[in-house]
Amino acid sequence: MTVQVKFTYEDYLLFPDDGRRHELIDGEHHMTPAPSTAHQRLVVRFSTAFENAMKSRTIGQIFVAPTDVVLSNLDVVQPDLVFVSSNKASIITMQNIQGPPDLLIEIISESTRKTDEIIKRKLYERYGVPEYWIVDPELETVKVYRMTLEGYSRVAELSHEANNTVSTPLLPELSIPLRDLFK
Repeated sequence: MTVQVKFTYEDYLLFPDDGRRHELIDGEHHMTPAPSTAHQRLVVRFSTAFENAMKSRTIGQIFVAPTDVVLSNLDVVQPDLVFVSSNKASIITMQNIQGPPDLLIEIISESTRKTDEIIKRKLYERYGVPEYWIVDPELETVKVYRMTLEGYSRVAELSHEANNTVSTPLLPELSIPLRDLFK
């Protein structure tokens, strides 16, 4: 009989600082290499758009990876971007974010596609993250999931080809043209 070891947040803190992204999902260790420059360019464009939208008033804070989001002792993730509204500011600590933020954004690659599209989507849904965006740089699309009484509903799948913009009711000042993201 094989016994599966589950890692905890305490174990996670001992993982090496080796330039890779380490995460725990249901106590299982997930590791990915450092992201590509195209990936990081998108992170900068998203974070800039969020910062610009929040200039007029303090409505929340945006964080970029690597920022630990501790959902439980067995679930610690580092989404590419994390938005925490002012209403939930108490979950922000000096070390990490303790609990589900308002919006999580993952920019997928071939090596993270299954994890981001299936495993993390189910994880974020389980913890009640109100909104989750999956950004696909290869297809130049953004999928937007929002929490409903039945769980996540995909409310949009946007492409830059149709001159779409991505936005959220969580931050009404935010409207990002996809053509600007993927240029």
